[in-house]
This record gives sequence, structure tokens and C-alpha cells, in this order.
Amino acid sequence: MHMADALISPAVGIAMWGATAGVASYSLKKLNIEADEKKLPLMGVLGAFVFAAQMINFAIPGTGSSGHLGGGLLLAALLGPYAAFLTLAVVLFIQALFFADGGLLAFGCNVFNLGFYTCFIAYPLYKRLIRRTNIWLASIIAAVVGLQLGAFSVVVQTLLSGKVELPFTTFTLFMQPVHLAIGIVEGMATAAVVSFVMKTKPELSTPANTPTNRLIGTLGLLALLIGGIFSSVASSKPDGLEWSILRTAGTEELHTTTALHHALERLQQSLALLPDYNLRSGGASIGWLDVGTSVSGIIGVFVVAIAMLIPYMMKKWRKET
Repeated sequence: MHMADALISPAVGIAMWGATAGVASYSLKKLNIEADEKKLPLMGVLGAFVFAAQMINFAIPGTGSSGHLGGGLLLAALLGPYAAFLTLAVVLFIQALFFADGGLLAFGCNVFNLGFYTCFIAYPLYKRLIRRTNIWLASIIAAVVGLQLGAFSVVVQTLLSGKVELPFTTFTLFMQPVHLAIGIVEGMATAAVVSFVMKTKPELSTPANTPTNRLIGTLGLLALLIGGIFSSVASSKPDGLEWSILRTAGTEELHTTTALHHALERLQQSLALLPDYNLRSGGASIGWLDVGTSVSGIIGVFVVAIAMLIPYMMKKWRKET
């Protein structure tokens, strides 16, 4: 659900930037950086892991579409909702800025759709369900709820933006079912990762606790493997949002309409080092390994991890000096 700028009006984009900034500010206030300082490395490596996981598009049988993990519920389950929301915002910002994945105007929409519903609605549901059922059922139900709300939010945002190419009813009828399938897969992936982490360090089932260097190293290695190698075998089919737009409007992408849209598009094109996770010079491959995708995955993993670790490194440097 990485929305492009062409899907929304400037008014909706600015409003959602404001809403997202408000949630981020509240999350920063609620997040005790002093108490959670030792958890910052986990935020960094989990952010990198989610970045890499989002590069893996899996085909949805019988639809001609694909999906990828959002990661919000996974982050919330291991970090708590406030750290999770901020971590996902950093991931999405780096994707938009350096890889042209998701629009700059639509950045607020994307963080809200992928982060707010999963961290502040789906995660509390997950916590209640896990006490009554098991981690697999709780994760699947919560992931489905979070993605269904996010998908419907996309539809509402395009409606408020006056996108007549995407009639509300038709767009909804494509968006909700395809993201139901994606939500089920996201729930299973969330349960698998959380189960692995709990076996490695059981006390992390409570997000307030501190990770081990071994766990951080394992997750970091997995992020590099996923982003640097397995991303090359991701499905090339349009993702759930692109597929829904194609089915509704007859095209995967809408055209930008205002001066602000064009200005932000030029800015994004100039800033993107690896647009669409590929080399500016064009595609290259070594056997089945796509060089541009592989390089993008590795660089993205490191950039996200470093961005998340900057506060930790600064505090450590201040203490030493």
C-alpha cells in the first residue's frame, strides 16, 4: 500500500502529513528513550528486516496480483506500538527518498495506513487475542484487521481527493479482498518471526525487555540475505494496490495533475539513488540474481539500520566524552 502522489490531492496529502506528524510526536513523548536506550539496536535491525521483507512480493494465486509484508504488527509485537510506529515511519521515509517507493506527498498517508492501524488498533487486538487463543490465530486476525483498515483508508483518501478514475464502490470491491489474502500471509509471517524471537529470547515477548547481541546479529544477517539475495526472486506481478487500480481504472498508475505534484515528482527523481530498487544505468543480472535489486536491498538494509541507530550512537558518544 505504498501510495503514489498521483492518487491524492495536495489537501489530503498535507492533512495526512499533519495526522502522521501528530501520531509520531505523541509516540516520541510516550517512548522513554532513556529507559529504552538498549532497545534502539533492536529497532534498527528490525527496521532493516522489515525494509528487506517488503522487497519480497509473493504471488496471490488466481488474481494475477502480488503482495508484500507491511511489518507494522510485527514491529509492534516486538517493540511496542510507539517504537514500532516510529521505526516504520523511518523505513517508509527512506523508501520514498532513496528508492522512489511511495510518493513524498503521500508519505503521511502511507505511514498512517501501514503504521497507525497496525500499531494502535491491530496490536491491542493481538494482545487480547493471544491471551485467549494462540500466536498464530492472534497474528492472522490482527494482521487482517490492520490491513483491511489500511486498505479501506486508501480508498477513502482517493475518494476525498476526487479521483473519479477510482469509483468508491468498485475500488473497494477490489482493494478489500486482495488485502484480505495479503493479511493472512502477513499474520502467518508475523507469528513465525515472533515465535522464533520468543524461542531465542523469551522475555522479548514483553516489548519492554532488552535484546541480546546474538539475536540482533541473527536478524541483521536475515535482513541482508532477504534484501541482497531473495529479493531477486520476488514476484513481478503488480501488488495489491496497483492491481486494484488496474482493475478499476484500466491502468496501474494515474497521472499527476498539479504543480505541487510535478515539483515533488522532480524532487523525488533527483534524490532517488536507486529508483524502483534498480540501478540508474539499467538492469543487470548474474544468472537469476538481479544486481540492481540486490544492491538496493543491501544498501537499504544498512541505511535503515544506521538511521535508526543514530540516536543510540550519539548518546553513547556523549557518555564517553
